[in-house]
Amino acid sequence: MDDLPEDGSNPTDKLHSFGLENSFYKYRFFLLSVLVALILVALGTIYLKGGIDLNSTKIEVIEPPTEPQRSASIVVEISGAVEKPGVYKLPANSRVEDALIAAGGLSALADRAWVDKSINRAAKITDGQKIYIAIITSKQSSAVNATNRVGHQNTSMVLGAESSGLVNINTASAKDLDLLPGIGPTYAQRIIENRPYSEISELVSKKILSKSTFEKIKDKISLY
Repeated sequence: MDDLPEDGSNPTDKLHSFGLENSFYKYRFFLLSVLVALILVALGTIYLKGGIDLNSTKIEVIEPPTEPQRSASIVVEISGAVEKPGVYKLPANSRVEDALIAAGGLSALADRAWVDKSINRAAKITDGQKIYIAIITSKQSSAVNATNRVGHQNTSMVLGAESSGLVNINTASAKDLDLLPGIGPTYAQRIIENRPYSEISELVSKKILSKSTFEKIKDKISLY
């Protein structure tokens, strides 16, 4: 029987161990490649599963809050030279003219020249808006007072005014104005709508009559 090595190890075991180490060293690149491939496969599987879960996630769409419905009516205030100043409830999209109608129209003290220049009757009004109609000046007010005095004259005074042959442009009817030379129904109505007058020349300055037409009637009209 052969003697064993002094360290007591088996030579066969040493040869076997050497063979494994030699094989591992020989195929180390192959084994490393296989290991890397397995890792990549594992990562790919995890990624695909994650993608599927992501696609299956429910997406909640949040609707924007709806705007409250606009009111079908608006509230406006109209003051100044109107027949019935106050606060009025009007349909939405109403215009300045609608507010004037609701307030009874312009009063006798309305500065109509100012209204024509400053008020756009076709403009839309908004909720809470205030509309003011200017009142005529003191000079124009004196003409109004004179007009009122003429309106309250007794019969003899009225007959006296008529006998003078002058037509009072502050009080005459459309029929009387229509009798003036160059004045038809249209001009007569415009004269009435732009009352009162403090001077007869306002028929031209307010652009109611042309200068040539005014020249025809200036000696036939009066203020009182």
